[in-house]
Amino acid sequence: MTESAKQVFNKIGVPRMIISSFFIALCLLAVGIGMPFDALLGDIVRRFGMFGILVLAMVPAIQSGIGPNFALPLGILCGILAGILSIELGFVGLVGFLAAILISIPFATMVGLFYGILLNKIKGSELVVASYTGFSAVAFMCIMWVVLPFRHPEMVWPIGNGLRLTISLESTFAYILNDFLAFQIGDFYFPTGLILAFLGACFLVWLFTRSKLGVAMKAAGDNPKFALASGINVDKARVIGTVLSTVIGAIGIVIYAQSYGFFQLYMAPLMMAFPAVAAVLIGGATAKKAKISHVIIGVFLFQGLLTIALPIANQIIKVGNLSEVLRMIVQNGIILYALTKVGGAE
Repeated sequence: MTESAKQVFNKIGVPRMIISSFFIALCLLAVGIGMPFDALLGDIVRRFGMFGILVLAMVPAIQSGIGPNFALPLGILCGILAGILSIELGFVGLVGFLAAILISIPFATMVGLFYGILLNKIKGSELVVASYTGFSAVAFMCIMWVVLPFRHPEMVWPIGNGLRLTISLESTFAYILNDFLAFQIGDFYFPTGLILAFLGACFLVWLFTRSKLGVAMKAAGDNPKFALASGINVDKARVIGTVLSTVIGAIGIVIYAQSYGFFQLYMAPLMMAFPAVAAVLIGGATAKKAKISHVIIGVFLFQGLLTIALPIANQIIKVGNLSEVLRMIVQNGIILYALTKVGGAE
């Protein structure tokens, strides 16, 4: 192997090389067995946009030094609460969508602030505490979804108390971004507004990382002792990263829900942090380093594998309905592989 080839290989990293090769092989197999590849590609692009901002929430968390944010359900719950409040208040269409985002920001800011203070008190154990914090919040909100006094007929159970497991957005703001400037070529559907929203969010986070506050936050995460000697308040920088991650997660679930067409309550947010963490790690991030490029590459590879692998497996193994079993095997297999390769290209 030549020196230049070795440099390219080392830059890309073994995990991304293996995942990318597997993804390309699946694409070729899909074409070979006659599957509608244009429809599959459209589904990949849609999933790329709807899931991307949840993965983007990992960037400020990792850069500030708290590591991958396994407590992402905190932000997700804030976004879900804001979304159903928007529906309860009678907002529909673009107004309802924007209201959900605007309502989610103060909720997520407050929750992220308290969570950031908690993380500063348990430095070194962030990853363990994060998972349990997220799980506890989801369990607590299972109670709140029952006792909160919502009255909208499309959200509450016809008999009894509490909100439904799944709340449809068809009559409010479903697909509001997906349908904006969208176009279709054959079976390939491109949700222009959704992709623009994701790329716009990536650009805003990139701008923040280049700002004075963003550079200070990154310095605190890279080398806390050097940052402290330079006059940077490390604890404050960690709290800022935590708040940003929580806010982006809250906005991300609203965008995810409008693309999906539903809000899913109760235990649905419980494991949503793990695919987001796996995606950014597959993209080349580590527990200490993350960039926007890692998010974009990781989301595309992770969602691409999920989207293509399942139809191919169902096409080859025609024994009953294996879609859910195969989805769990593929998704958790990718997550496990990503977590064992947290070094990325390093």
